[in-house]
Amino acid sequence: MTETYRNLIDGNWADGGDLVANINPSDHSDIIGHYSAASVDDVEQAIAAARRAVPVWVATGLEQRKAALDFIGDELIARCEEIGHVIAREEGKTIAEGKGEAFRSGQFFQYYAAECLRQIGEQAASVRPGVDVEVTREPVGVVGVITPWNFPVAVAAWKIAPALAFGNCVVLKPSETVPASAAILADIIHRSGVPAGVFNMVIGKGRDIGNALAGAPDIDAITFTGSVGVGRQIAQNAIQNMARIQLEMGSKNALVVLNDADMDLAVQCAIGGAFFGTGQKCTASSRLVVEQGVHDEFVERMIAAADALVVGHALDEATQIGPVVTERQLQQNLDYLELGKNEGAELATGGDLLKLATKGNFMRPAIFTGTSNAMRINREEIFGPITSIIKVADYDEALAVSNDTDFGLTSGIMTNSLNRVRHFKRHSQSGCVMVNLPTAGTDYHVPFGGRKASSYGPREQGTYAKDFYTIVKTTYIGG
Repeated sequence: MTETYRNLIDGNWADGGDLVANINPSDHSDIIGHYSAASVDDVEQAIAAARRAVPVWVATGLEQRKAALDFIGDELIARCEEIGHVIAREEGKTIAEGKGEAFRSGQFFQYYAAECLRQIGEQAASVRPGVDVEVTREPVGVVGVITPWNFPVAVAAWKIAPALAFGNCVVLKPSETVPASAAILADIIHRSGVPAGVFNMVIGKGRDIGNALAGAPDIDAITFTGSVGVGRQIAQNAIQNMARIQLEMGSKNALVVLNDADMDLAVQCAIGGAFFGTGQKCTASSRLVVEQGVHDEFVERMIAAADALVVGHALDEATQIGPVVTERQLQQNLDYLELGKNEGAELATGGDLLKLATKGNFMRPAIFTGTSNAMRINREEIFGPITSIIKVADYDEALAVSNDTDFGLTSGIMTNSLNRVRHFKRHSQSGCVMVNLPTAGTDYHVPFGGRKASSYGPREQGTYAKDFYTIVKTTYIGG
């Protein structure tokens, strides 16, 4: 018997329509469970429940609100090994990465539990005699949360936790690719003591359920993480009702390696940034921009390091790179490999499919060399274990190539020069800059987001999250 993942509406678990199989990408014979696909009517019911719950949650005491978020965070951390196993089984990231994601998700809720008690307003002197001014923040209302498959618990956590902390009610639409992880998170939130309707979850296809959520007139704000194309569609739907919009979308992150870089560290950061998580991270190092003085050595060492990576079943403790999440995503990766070769890039290593003990979506990490920044493989987000190396003459060209992209989420530089670091962090056109670190990897207590087509709207995470999840009110008081 396999488990059925149902929708959570107004404090009740509800069956949807068709049951859709949830297949393990490491083993296609392993059916993890089935999710009960929600309907547009289910979405409307969830939104209505959230709307009814808004005044209840707003009136809930701050300590009670904090206790609920602490409960969620504590349980996520206590069960991180179990939840990490589920994440690895259905998404394909390694056990270590899945466990780490679950643990970090708990930290998000713990952080925002504390924020419940730090909601302090401001006072100002008026320019008019006998008048006082107060500036306070109030919750937006009903927030639609649409999350991706690559971080099924963490992205949901960093959106839901601040939404609840600041007094909003939530309707979550998780990716239908990872319903088991979403169901665990929803169950924990359901048992945390939040009133019925404060948190709701509907599972289904984005083109149906996601669009219905984004375009609903009773949604006050939409926060989304996913592709640029889908983000634009969500924005078009949401703006019809003047809903707030927060979009985290695509990327084409560059890691710059200069001649004076510590080569051991540079290769380590490039390998981790490009391939860990099967390269399925919005912060992945998909472009490696290398100064010509160390280019050949870097290429040689990158190939050796990539070839040494262990690709395998996500539940195998020895595995370093798990499977690609779906067969569709795998085919997209293969299409980009062909495109790169047709553009004149050299596939220096990897890209071949692996036949292991179980039938899964396994491919060896791939490295392109001899590429130019004009190639489509360096312009478009691939979202897989594929990276390209671009040779440049000097630092100035490296910076120009790094910035020559439609995206601007993260960037990185490997160097021992403090002057280069100062210049790069000031002139890199990205939301997050990494110095002698992988481009992937961020902290939960500071803002996260990008520029250009990577992000739209206020930043996520840290105290900056309040700019999206709250509305500022200015009150004038006369004597």
